[in-house]
Amino acid sequence: MTILGIETSCDETAVSVVEGKGGLRRPKFKVLAHVVSSQTAIHAPWGGVVPMLAKREHGKNLIPVLEKTLNNSKLKTKSVKQQLKNKNEIEKILEREPELLEQFLKFIPTIKPPRIDAIAVTYGPGLEPALWAGINFARGLARAWQKPLIPVNHMEGHIYSVLVQSAKRKVQNIKIKFPVLALLISGGHTELILIRDWFEYELLGATRDDAVGEAFDKVARLLDLPYPGGPALSKLARNTQLKDSPWAPLPRPMINSPDFDFSFSGLKTAVLYRVNDLKKQNLFNDEARTALAADFEQAVIDVLLVKTIKAIEKYFPKALLIGGGVSANQPLRRQFTKHFAKHYPTINLLLPEQKLSLDNATMIAVAGYLRLIKGSTLKTRIPKKVEPLITARGNLTLD
Repeated sequence: MTILGIETSCDETAVSVVEGKGGLRRPKFKVLAHVVSSQTAIHAPWGGVVPMLAKREHGKNLIPVLEKTLNNSKLKTKSVKQQLKNKNEIEKILEREPELLEQFLKFIPTIKPPRIDAIAVTYGPGLEPALWAGINFARGLARAWQKPLIPVNHMEGHIYSVLVQSAKRKVQNIKIKFPVLALLISGGHTELILIRDWFEYELLGATRDDAVGEAFDKVARLLDLPYPGGPALSKLARNTQLKDSPWAPLPRPMINSPDFDFSFSGLKTAVLYRVNDLKKQNLFNDEARTALAADFEQAVIDVLLVKTIKAIEKYFPKALLIGGGVSANQPLRRQFTKHFAKHYPTINLLLPEQKLSLDNATMIAVAGYLRLIKGSTLKTRIPKKVEPLITARGNLTLD
């Protein structure tokens, strides 16, 4: 089956086409097209993502990104301009997206419906204005092309992003053996989730305040680093060794707590206090900033690793899966890989490819395919309420 994926949960406008084969026992995927349009430069002056600005940019970008995706996947077929099916309904769906509607009505009637089996779209969690741009676009396409519409949880997309591996990777056509422990680390989430079977989730622990990616961005601002802060901080941290730090290490919040929860707000505050002390002594220079960046990054990795090991020792999963934007962090990837190769060689460590760590539509198409072949959760409508689906009760539902 061929799935068109759409992702607009934050500041990335993404559309992908993925071909899926096989059942849940051993699914195989081929990426026919993977296109992401970033808004980083637009939001940089604000030091973070502005929801309504992100929504506006999605409205501008969705049709051009779709066209590029269809061209790359060789699914675009021109035709004589034809009458758009369900035009009145589509105009109603996109009435709050005037620029998108105008582009939609100009472009969609000029091509034949592509050879796809379904459309998958992110419907939460994320920035609600941004989400609705993608949701309504997907609804319009589903009406115009008469295709099933599959709502996909953004974090579920990150979970199953590890199933897509390029030919250059040693691990291909991954077979998932349950139970699986998932560590989801991004700008909005820090969660340990036990996956007992396909789509059966139990939330073991989550952040009580800042998500790990959020903490990276906030600390980067304290260190006078440009937006986006996480990658800039990690780049700065490469320039030092922790043994060169002239002060005591930063705290590792909740690292010894008996639960699986996280807290990064206090770590951020510890950096703030240290920055203020250094400024009072006129010691806040490039060397100090570099050492602080490295110390902070290592503190985060230490907490994530220790909490994950604690969950491993209690639940004995057959695989550890790491997903979300922070999984692109190279020191984190190296240290987790080294530790599990040495101490847990029988546990399959699954990391997404670098480009699939960040927000993208390929992971949404993959999750959509899995939901489609599962069958029981396929919907042709989008729930009215956009919200995170992984809850403290361990439930994930599309209703």
